[in-house]
Amino acid sequence: MPAATPVPTVLEGGRVRLEPLTPAHLPDLFAAGGGDDEVWRWLPHRTPRTEDELGVLAGQLLADAGRGLCVPFAVVDRTTGRAVGWTAYLEVVEEDERLEIGWTWYGRAVWRTAVNTESKLLLLTHAFEDLGYGRVQWKTHHRNERSRAAIARLGAVQEGVLRRHRRYPDGSWRDSVYFSMLADEWPAAKARLAARLARG
Repeated sequence: MPAATPVPTVLEGGRVRLEPLTPAHLPDLFAAGGGDDEVWRWLPHRTPRTEDELGVLAGQLLADAGRGLCVPFAVVDRTTGRAVGWTAYLEVVEEDERLEIGWTWYGRAVWRTAVNTESKLLLLTHAFEDLGYGRVQWKTHHRNERSRAAIARLGAVQEGVLRRHRRYPDGSWRDSVYFSMLADEWPAAKARLAARLARG
């Protein structure tokens, strides 16, 4: 049997809540990371300087969701009730039981907090345990050391590099570093992530 198709849903944790992304999240999202070049440095889009520019990017993501190409989530910090970033399921292939977690960014105020750890714990639990996927993958810019380290800390395995994979707005090229986690690796990774969250 193929894995189940992901659909918009709410994933609730202790620190964060992942909920379907909507235009109503834009004011919070722009306040969290709009105009911040460091937040957008490694993403394949120019830094949005206005809420409208961020709305264009969100609109593209939501249009892709409408075509069944992704399932985007707003990441809401439960301590404030405000959205601090977004993330998505992408590249979903039910027959092969694989999907990607990506298009992720967070405002700088929540970097090095439990937000990313718990967000990934929620997404991975849902993918492996609720939807029945056998492989979850990530890809990131070869020069984005912070992202590469964060993915590795989840327990993902670096698989390889696609060279000259994507052109960026400034004309430069990204090599994409691929990571994955398989269903049989998930129990140990889940235990480590839960222990990390428990330590605060």
